[in-house]
Amino acid sequence: MAFISFNKVGKIYRSGTVEVQALQNVSFEVESGEICVIVGQSGAGKTTLLNILGGMDTLTSGHIILNGKDISAMNYRQRAGYRRTEIGFVFQFYNLIPNLTALENVEIASQLVKEAVPAEQVLEQVGLGHRMGNFPAQLSGGEQQRVAIARALAKNPRLLLCDEPTGALDYATGKQILKLLQDQSRKSGMTVIIITHNSALTAMADRVVRVQSGTVQSVTRNEHPLPVEELEW
Repeated sequence: MAFISFNKVGKIYRSGTVEVQALQNVSFEVESGEICVIVGQSGAGKTTLLNILGGMDTLTSGHIILNGKDISAMNYRQRAGYRRTEIGFVFQFYNLIPNLTALENVEIASQLVKEAVPAEQVLEQVGLGHRMGNFPAQLSGGEQQRVAIARALAKNPRLLLCDEPTGALDYATGKQILKLLQDQSRKSGMTVIIITHNSALTAMADRVVRVQSGTVQSVTRNEHPLPVEELEW
């Protein structure tokens, strides 16, 4: 059985009498330890897919199975526990708490789970051992994103969900962040899902899911994913 399985997933948003079909009959699988890039233009349904997989939204039809568990059948309380203990999130705009230091931002996440990685250790791991006492406003965009990744990794998750993780960064810094994600996946066997509109990122992935207008257009497997250093866009 695949680590992640989407089975005919549909999502309809309703506002009064208006219905918007955000996802329709979406089916694909991701194996444990893979880097999966979900690529598509704005409005294609990428973020909806990620939010449902991360337990931040619910589906209208179909099923999502994660490691043998039907997360689409969870109630509100169960989804909250799932988000807290099993998933790491990395967002485009970091979402750091401005009046806490880098160390304190990571410690908040490490306090949520029993088998957390110590905050100091994970900040060293992402190259920020010398910046632990700095506040977000004292860090560059790339450093803030590294803190956000450290915060996610501190929970020691099996699944890391990344929503346009390089969208707010310049080219060189974006590549550094992608290399960090790729290295973490290869070293720990963690499954990483990255959603992006940048098709160049597909070359680094083990699996590529292309979405358009709420449907999956194709699912392909890269036999030889490129190291991030070789990506160009």
